[in-house]
Amino acid sequence: MILSAEEPSIQEESALKLEHVPAETAAASNREDAQDTFLQGVRDCLPTLLGYLSIGFAAGVVEKTAGLSVAEIAMISIILYAGSAQFIAAGMIAAGSTATSIVLTILLVNLRHLLLSAALSPYFRHLTPLRNMLIGGLLTDETFGVAIQRSTSSKAISEKWMHGLNLTAYLNWLLANVAGAFFGQWIANPEQWGLDFALPAMFIGLLVLTIQSRNKIVTDILVGAAAVVIAVGVSVLWSPSMGVIAAAIAASMIGVLIERWK
Repeated sequence: MILSAEEPSIQEESALKLEHVPAETAAASNREDAQDTFLQGVRDCLPTLLGYLSIGFAAGVVEKTAGLSVAEIAMISIILYAGSAQFIAAGMIAAGSTATSIVLTILLVNLRHLLLSAALSPYFRHLTPLRNMLIGGLLTDETFGVAIQRSTSSKAISEKWMHGLNLTAYLNWLLANVAGAFFGQWIANPEQWGLDFALPAMFIGLLVLTIQSRNKIVTDILVGAAAVVIAVGVSVLWSPSMGVIAAAIAASMIGVLIERWK
């Protein structure tokens, strides 16, 4: 059979296809790389900033009321960097508690960070201990929620992306605390503005997004209900901080068992 000059041969068509495939692969790779950048981590942190601003502002007001100076509030935000722990520290400082009791109380409250770090550790096992410490040292409940939500749609979490997420939250928290220290004298009761609900509202949003992306609604509802019961029970019998830890461990085990029984 004779082909006209305008009709490409089979070999030419194959060559064209082979040339086209790498271009698509490269484009997909470029899109993945764009989602793993430091700036993308900054952008992904933006939806959580309202929660940081409101709770950080309230923390600055409480810390100022407890007698801390603006410099001391900035220092505790830089070093401690933990919302619930800073509220507790401010209250204990105002009550005249000893340094030992404050440190031990904050340690118990922040034990949940061991669980948060352990959940993300598989994504960063290839990094050195120092680089893991730089990521884990700035990990919070909020940044953990964003990272876990991202892990449902991505097989890997970039170190650069994580730094962008963590540093944005860290700087925002510091600024919010300092702003609360400066302007808190005009807001004696932050709760009347609903600032105390901003953080729970943000976590509800992250939870809903995660449930939708997993597409395992029945399992998530069962695990969530069990976590609530365990958290309330342990909080009543022991302490709220231990209730959170117990609920996280028990709910994880329940989730694994449900998945294996299916």
